[in-house]
Amino acid sequence: MTARKKRWALIGLGAAAVLLVPWMVWLGVTLPGSARVDHWRLAWIGLDVLMAAGCAATAVLGLRADPRARLTASATASTAILDAWFDLTTAGTGADLLQAVICAVAEGALAGACIYLAVSKGRCVARSS
Repeated sequence: MTARKKRWALIGLGAAAVLLVPWMVWLGVTLPGSARVDHWRLAWIGLDVLMAAGCAATAVLGLRADPRARLTASATASTAILDAWFDLTTAGTGADLLQAVICAVAEGALAGACIYLAVSKGRCVARSS
């Protein structure tokens, strides 16, 4: 990608950030406090499938010293953080909340490991001698 294209992509991202602010305010004012979800199990299982696929892809690519492991690690970290967010924000009280906190801590650790792999210098995993 040329420097000019990168610049325009970054300007577009900045514009999206600015435009998302009024959108979030509008959602905060208009969305109901609760909703019935028809595919609740599928939504939760889907996040876990994405996380498992990301872990597997990152492991395989990392063990092969493939630089694309940084991309899968980054995506997996994002998925883990998203999953933790939904665990915490949709949990009830008592035992449900405790379970959500435990899951969020584990997903936070996974995200941390993935972020470390994504931003570490050199190859994601050094080849063994």
